[in-house]
Amino acid sequence: MGTLVNNYVFKALENYPYDLEEVMEALNYALSYDDKNTMALTLMGRVYAEKLLKYDEAKVYFKQALAENIYAFEVYAPYINTLLWNEDYKEVVEFIDFALTIKGSDKAVLYLKKAILKEQLKEYKEALSCIKKAKEHTYNSDFMSDINIEKERIKGKMPKKKKEKTNKKGKKENGK
Repeated sequence: MGTLVNNYVFKALENYPYDLEEVMEALNYALSYDDKNTMALTLMGRVYAEKLLKYDEAKVYFKQALAENIYAFEVYAPYINTLLWNEDYKEVVEFIDFALTIKGSDKAVLYLKKAILKEQLKEYKEALSCIKKAKEHTYNSDFMSDINIEKERIKGKMPKKKKEKTNKKGKKENGK
């Protein structure tokens, strides 16, 4: 039975996100054979979050997958994205802090997601601190370039410091 479930999961993964009808059919078959399959639950959550924009329904699938296996690392990033899109900031903080304690979790991805959270909260200095931590935990050149892109975007949002001008009488005034 495991092989049959995996075949349906692979079919769903292969077709996502291009043929959603095939994806949904394959996922429904996979979940009918094994309603605890974390890959199928995660992909179903992604469909609800990324394509249908039904974040609360997506969260149900992600939580189900995590309840089955906390080491289902494929759930972490899409679950965090969903929480961010739904502006569930308290849940994001709690989940990332928890996920960072799990042995084997991708710390670079988690710190990058934390940086995005801080960016959304307009806490740019904290976001850059998280970017630094993400870099420390990155062992992949491609991901390092993704981190650098995020860093530049965050830096671009930081308020610019105003330079002081001196007026004709030699007194300092704020530049406006």
